Amino acid sequence: MSNSSSISQFLLLALADTRQLQLLLFCLLLGISLAALLGNGLIISAVACGQHLHTPMFFFLLNLALTDLGSICTTVPKAMHNSLWDTSNISYTGCAAQVFLIIFFMGAEYCLLTIMCYDRFVSICKPLHYGILLGSRACAHMAAAAWASAFLNALMHTANTFSLPLCHGNVLGQFFCEIPQILKLSCSKSYLRELGPIVFSICLAFGCFVFIVFSYVQIFRVVLRIPSEQGRHKAFSTCLPHLAVLSLFLSTVMFVYLKPPSMSSPSLDLALSLLYSLVPPALNPLIYSLRNQELKAAVWKLMTGCFQEH
Repeated sequence: MSNSSSISQFLLLALADTRQLQLLLFCLLLGISLAALLGNGLIISAVACGQHLHTPMFFFLLNLALTDLGSICTTVPKAMHNSLWDTSNISYTGCAAQVFLIIFFMGAEYCLLTIMCYDRFVSICKPLHYGILLGSRACAHMAAAAWASAFLNALMHTANTFSLPLCHGNVLGQFFCEIPQILKLSCSKSYLRELGPIVFSICLAFGCFVFIVFSYVQIFRVVLRIPSEQGRHKAFSTCLPHLAVLSLFLSTVMFVYLKPPSMSSPSLDLALSLLYSLVPPALNPLIYSLRNQELKAAVWKLMTGCFQEH
């Protein structure tokens, strides 16, 4: 028996059983993370440097790219280190930091996707009021609210989780620190203290989800009333990247955390965790760049300009 005060480190789940497979997964993680860093880095640079991209939609996209960079930098470097050096340990403070940052960046991403939905709603349903409802100050306030609510949510969960007495060792059944795995180590019934933050998170997530559904119902009603097919296609095309990114984020996270216990197995849980922690940050820049000609042109100009300088 041990308590949390005597635990100096946790043991994470190995990504593979054999050394060869560990090195292969290291190369895979390296490739995906480099693609995510490059894609999101290019979007941040293009939006920051391109004066014509200083609009609400691209401002929120820049914030989204920052959350993707943060997400992939929270879990992947430690997983790559453990795969390369054939280790599985993470310090107590490192584990707490990882839990906080994972919840923080995931919460911020969800809040920002909700705000981006509002941007599309105002753009299509209330175009004459767009400049008033989404002025620079309003955008800054909304982005700050998204980051602040994510920070508060992450702080509550992390503080509650790491104040629990841990009585069942220090082995986590995941390749990074996450709350469900840490709660399995807690003493009997002590996990009930986590109910408060969970209720807060559920209310926040459900409120955002209802807002997104309501907004898109209104958007589709307005778009379907547009007389010309070209006008309808143009309006839909501005929503498609957001819908694709939102669907990718929600489907992966919901499938990981809401799947029935009968489907759970260590290998499946590991594969799904890799899916939701790696795929959205890597694919989001691609989805937005492919569907947005302005962004594609700005990224291309940025890349060619860098090459010409060298």
